[in-house]
Amino acid sequence: MKREIKNRIKIEIANEVHIPYIDTINQAIEDASQERGTGIARRTYEYLKEKMVEGKAIIATDKGGKFAGFCYIETWGHGRFVANSGLIVTPEYRGLGLAKEIKRQAFALSRRRYPEAKIFGLTTGLAVMKINHELGYRPVTFSELTDEDAFWKGCSGCVNYDILVRTGRTKCLCTGMLYDPAWEKSKKNGKIRKRSLLDSINKLKRKNNKVGGIKFLPMIFSLFKI
Repeated sequence: MKREIKNRIKIEIANEVHIPYIDTINQAIEDASQERGTGIARRTYEYLKEKMVEGKAIIATDKGGKFAGFCYIETWGHGRFVANSGLIVTPEYRGLGLAKEIKRQAFALSRRRYPEAKIFGLTTGLAVMKINHELGYRPVTFSELTDEDAFWKGCSGCVNYDILVRTGRTKCLCTGMLYDPAWEKSKKNGKIRKRSLLDSINKLKRKNNKVGGIKFLPMIFSLFKI
């Protein structure tokens, strides 16, 4: 963790004490969505409260108790999948590496609580894609993510939801990224060669070309300078 973050900001697993921050969190998500011109799905007050009570969220506050950032985790497919969602950092605390630290702690929380689960996320943010890649995620097609209707219904609060519906949930402006713990086991056992990011993107590109539609891959190539 950067010294500046460590000295100024407290990052922890959220609990009942943090419930009063929920409206601020949702407003920050709304503001970021409008700023980007892309979608970040809002969640209800009750939903975020449940995440905090269950210890399934990471929150960051400054020394004075002011909200700085947030992320939560949710399980799908009877625990086979875990999504790290709702990553947000307020403008005042951007550029410090806070998003990366929140994401890292959410990833660690997911690994502790669900060690065998595949961890995934959807994002339109290049910075988040880069953080995910550093954590071991790979870009994948939506077909490799959970197929639970409840998860995809959660996207209905996004301004781009109509695109997801029109494409039969095969693509949207978001990029799907996945971490599979089996990759680490295979790597340690030396049984399977871990695909490089270039291998992953080429595989994804072939699948994307078959179904056509929105072209988000050039953005990924640009991000990783491939």
